[in-house]
Amino acid sequence: MPTSYLNADLHCHSLISDGTLTPEELAARARANGVELWALTDHDEIAGQQRAAAAAQAQGLAYLTGVEISVTFANETVHIVGLGFDPENAALDAGLAEVRGGRGPRAREMARQLELAGIPGAYEGALRYVGNPALISRTHFARFLVEKKICRDMGEVFRRFLTEGKPGFAPHRWARLQQAVQWVNDAGGIAVIAHPARYRFSANEEYALFSEFKAHGGQGVEVVTGSHTTAEYVTYAAMAQEFGLAASRGSDFHSPQESRTDLGALPLLPGALTPVWELLSERIRQP
Repeated sequence: MPTSYLNADLHCHSLISDGTLTPEELAARARANGVELWALTDHDEIAGQQRAAAAAQAQGLAYLTGVEISVTFANETVHIVGLGFDPENAALDAGLAEVRGGRGPRAREMARQLELAGIPGAYEGALRYVGNPALISRTHFARFLVEKKICRDMGEVFRRFLTEGKPGFAPHRWARLQQAVQWVNDAGGIAVIAHPARYRFSANEEYALFSEFKAHGGQGVEVVTGSHTTAEYVTYAAMAQEFGLAASRGSDFHSPQESRTDLGALPLLPGALTPVWELLSERIRQP
């Protein structure tokens, strides 16, 4: 059977970043949902990798190390997923620590903006949802605003408060694209553009992203992911072929209550593409 038919889920988050489940709970959920190859990809953090790998082993799941790195490109926040790297690599760990360092000041500024908008106590409220204070994010603020019934759901929070031009938004410059790709490559992994349809790029800006990513040594793109439509699967399958990139698949699962796509619930990759896991076969930890 072609490996494109593998139920691989290579993008999800635990409470170590902005998910709500532990690595162990995610591994159990992945197994129950028929996932055959799994990766935990917390934002800018690899502290959960040992737990995730051990949990995968206990569940009989094949496992790839993973991380999702925040990058600034063309004044937009872009995410680069790293897969199959050595989690003990010092340069990768140092680079991610540098990226995480900007989250604290940004969170304080977000709270200040929300207080000016008549919402006090947002920083302390967001912290109640944080598993790792170094990774406080917009998602944690959003959960607080839903808890306080200021908004009905996470989507409304982002529309009203946490996007550019709205009270509560604080800009931040993350890693450079070249840095993120190099950190992953130097640690023996493969860099993947995460959910490309989510970025507010013009056609020229998107082409520049793919071109520069490829030039820096990036090798993959998420084609089938939780935020893509069926039409976008087709669009990014074509982009993968045009740029000679391997295809990845991941739900971007964060929480049973919040995520619209569960672990393992995505369509399979189109058979004409090269699955990214074929390039990482020697890095897969078998159960």
